[in-house]
Amino acid sequence: MATVLPSYTDLQQQQQQQERNLTASGDRVAVSLGNCPEFAALTYAIFKLGAILVPLNPGFNGKQVAAALNHLGVGVLIIGAVRDLAYKPAHGRSNIPLLSEIIPDLLSSRLEAPHVPTLSKVIVVDNSASHPSVAFPVLHHLSALTPFSSLTRDARPGSTSSRPVIPDSPLSPSETINIQFTSGTTAHPKAAMLSHTSILNNGALIANRMGLEPSDRIVCPPPLFHCFGSVLGYMATATTGAAILFPSPAFDPLASLKMAADHRATGLYGVATMFVAMLELVASQAQSPKPDIPLSQLQAFPEHLRKGIAAGSSVPESLMRRLYDTLGLRDLVICYGMTETSPVSLMTAPSDPFDKRTGSIGKAMPHTRVKVVDPADRTKVLPIGERGELATAGYLVMKGYWGDEERTKEVRISEPNDDGRGSTVWMYSGDEARMDADGYVEITGRIKDLIIRGGENIHPLEIENCLFQHPLIAEASVVGVPHERYGECVGAFVIAHEDVEVVEDEAAAVAAAEGGRVLTKAAVREWVRTHLSDHLVPKHVFWVRDFPETASGKIQKYKLREMAKHALEAAGLHRDDDVERKRGSMKLTVAVLAFASAALAAVANMSKVSNTSDASYGPGGGYGGGGGGPSSHKGWKYCKEDSESGDLYWVYGTCPPYSLCVETVVNIPTVVLETNITATSLDAVSCQEKQLILQGIFDDLSLF
Repeated sequence: MATVLPSYTDLQQQQQQQERNLTASGDRVAVSLGNCPEFAALTYAIFKLGAILVPLNPGFNGKQVAAALNHLGVGVLIIGAVRDLAYKPAHGRSNIPLLSEIIPDLLSSRLEAPHVPTLSKVIVVDNSASHPSVAFPVLHHLSALTPFSSLTRDARPGSTSSRPVIPDSPLSPSETINIQFTSGTTAHPKAAMLSHTSILNNGALIANRMGLEPSDRIVCPPPLFHCFGSVLGYMATATTGAAILFPSPAFDPLASLKMAADHRATGLYGVATMFVAMLELVASQAQSPKPDIPLSQLQAFPEHLRKGIAAGSSVPESLMRRLYDTLGLRDLVICYGMTETSPVSLMTAPSDPFDKRTGSIGKAMPHTRVKVVDPADRTKVLPIGERGELATAGYLVMKGYWGDEERTKEVRISEPNDDGRGSTVWMYSGDEARMDADGYVEITGRIKDLIIRGGENIHPLEIENCLFQHPLIAEASVVGVPHERYGECVGAFVIAHEDVEVVEDEAAAVAAAEGGRVLTKAAVREWVRTHLSDHLVPKHVFWVRDFPETASGKIQKYKLREMAKHALEAAGLHRDDDVERKRGSMKLTVAVLAFASAALAAVANMSKVSNTSDASYGPGGGYGGGGGGPSSHKGWKYCKEDSESGDLYWVYGTCPPYSLCVETVVNIPTVVLETNITATSLDAVSCQEKQLILQGIFDDLSLF
């Protein structure tokens, strides 16, 4: 159900009607709604009263809602009759079970919430029209609840209810008007306090840099309960008089595109996952014999769409180019920030060079300072081009986390100025970044997401950007997976394009290729190996249909790490081996078992010697043959098969990056390999299978 507010005058009238029935200055009002007119009007009503808006994700369950209300001492809860779930359109559920958890007796004439003692009023918005299949009792039968419609009865001109409400105390620009949960609500919640000054100015400065004008019509799928929808969307358009269009209560790619087409929108907002979904839909609609959007409208997007914002997660260059070419978003900008900075601190501009618009997050916003520091010593500002932690200062920095002074002090730090006069409050992001000589900043990863493999730092974003370039891959996210020897290894979660079939092994790929496009885990690894160095190749590849995400569309990598750990444990691969070794391309044929037996015998006859040399050793001794003899080595990198003789040998590398330094290593006389392994009949064993077997043996694992 698309939402368009006819005018700002109508919005003001609705807001004035609501003010009179809400609460007092400083009180917390929680709102759990999707994108709808009620939420839009409530935002202004609460702000003008001087109360504090507490947006809640409509996907929260009863326990999460109760925890949020208790943490902030909320007095009023405004909630939809049906949950509008972000990224799950038309999959709403009745909120009666949730409300029953908080208010055990909904039929009572008096609201009693024993688990949330501060709660005095629950107002229910009847949004069931957008979910016709969901049953919800008639509101007037539930005496403990207040229908939202009772707040907005039509006001006659000159009547008391049509007059503006005057706050019970003067408002100050520095007062908190919005509290955003930046993490979960049940375990160690972080609730960032934002002010009139920070939110209003951030929206105005965003609008200015992206070139918004009163004539613009912006389609805004991101949720209003997050800063993307409320500040980048709502405040940016409101401060310029532009129109904001909410295509659906929760993200729906079809509704978003239809609204853009029907209203000839000039701009479109989204996070990477939203844009990917919309591009996929455009492609499928163009091929459909009965499209939901006429082909003429699809082809007309570049004629009227031009502006837009991509935020919430990294946007690869390949995706940016598709948005330019398919949707016409030639002036699309990238916004970077965090809830704690209201939220945008850096942003590209339509006039920036293309490489800066795709390869950076732009420059600092006006009235904002940024710096890159050594994460181990935040007093040390790093030179141009060096990677470190990004920090922000200015009007936009939050006032702190509600009720959590200790964690506030960890990230919001007052530091003396270089000139010795006064001090500046800096907000530390936890993001790794580097700045060039022109002031453009590039995010190189999340410090906590950094993968440390055998003492070497691996940046997931570098691998993700590589995977995004693969023609069969729609999305990818890379995390560190526990590894017994190296501490961590690379794990890649991959979403293939809709028309691509994912298979486990090459044999299945050959069979499936006859019917269309096919992607294998081996192909994913080979793509990375071709474009990046070997140590960045994913050890584990996981096929997924979607990613666990926050309300703003950020991938929850900690959940991916948990998923990887559980998947590997379930498959018996949680120590050191690869998914493909246990189930995948290697079949337990007689030849494979014979090779494994011979290899085990060969390794059993090898001695361990002290690590004294970096020497490499190949067939016949020395690299690539020619004399030498058995030697000791610092660490092996991979197994290789000689193209002429068919002999198998190890290629060695120094330590790091290719292996973890240990006091003893296996000394591998080539003659032993030749005698004990190549003597078996190996015609039916591929080089890849040999590598997997030997890798497992030398990692001291059981493969079977």
